[in-house]
Amino acid sequence: MLYMIGLGLEKGDMTVKGFEALKSCKTIFLETYTNVISEDYISEIEKIAKKAKAKVVLADRKMVEESNEIINQANKNKVALLVSGDPLSATTHIEILMRAKKENIKVKIIHSVSIFTAIAETGLQLYKFGKTGSIAKWQPSFRPESFYDIIKENKMIGAHTLLLIDIGLSVHEALEYIDSIAKTRDSAMLEEEMMIFEKAGTEDSRITIGKIPHFLKKKFALPACIIIPGKLHFMEQDMLEKHKKSLMKKVF
Repeated sequence: MLYMIGLGLEKGDMTVKGFEALKSCKTIFLETYTNVISEDYISEIEKIAKKAKAKVVLADRKMVEESNEIINQANKNKVALLVSGDPLSATTHIEILMRAKKENIKVKIIHSVSIFTAIAETGLQLYKFGKTGSIAKWQPSFRPESFYDIIKENKMIGAHTLLLIDIGLSVHEALEYIDSIAKTRDSAMLEEEMMIFEKAGTEDSRITIGKIPHFLKKKFALPACIIIPGKLHFMEQDMLEKHKKSLMKKVF
C-alpha cells in the first residue's frame, strides 16, 4: 500500500490522519526536490519513524520519477511518500499515483495545505487565478520564457498569475528574468503592480506590493512566490488597500 501524504507549508501542517498513517508504514520516503524541508521537520519525521520501527529515505527526483523503488516497496509493505504542500500539486506525483494504480497497488491520498490555497491570504479570489507559471533557473544555452507567456495570456482574460520560483533561484534572480524579458518584449510590464509572497502559510509570512524596479532594490526570504494581479473585483481592491495600510509593507 502507498500513502501519499502532504506536509503542508511548515512544521505542524501535516494532518492527524497523516501522522497516524506513518505509524503503520515500513518505509517513509521523504521527497526532497520540489521544496526545501527544514531540518526540524525532518527530525520530527525521523522520531515518528523510530517509534514505528520504520526507516526514512530521502527521495530525490530520480528516485521518484525514474526509479521503481517506491512502487516495489509498496507492493510488499505499507509505505509513505511525504510531499511538501499537497501531495498532488505537482504533476510528478500524479505520475507515481498512476504507476501505482497500474500495478494494482492500493493508494491513500492524505491532503494538506499548499501554496495554491495559501495565496488567498493576499485577498485575491482563488477562482480568478489563471494558469500557474514556474520560473526555472536560466542556463547559458537555455533561457525559458514560457512563464512570461502565461502572464500575458492571463492578463488578456483578466486573470491573476501565480509564479512559482524554482529551488536554487532567488527572488531577486526571478525578478531580473521578468525585468529582462519585459525590456525586450513589453516595457509596460515594468509598471505593473505585483506581489512578493514570502513564506506563505507560515507565521512569518509577508506580502509586499510594488513594481519590479523597486523590488530589485530589496531582499526577500525564501520560499517565496510572485503574484501578478489581473482585473480586480471591488472586494479584492478593497482588501488590497486595507492590507497596504496595515498588514503589508508598501514598496516605494
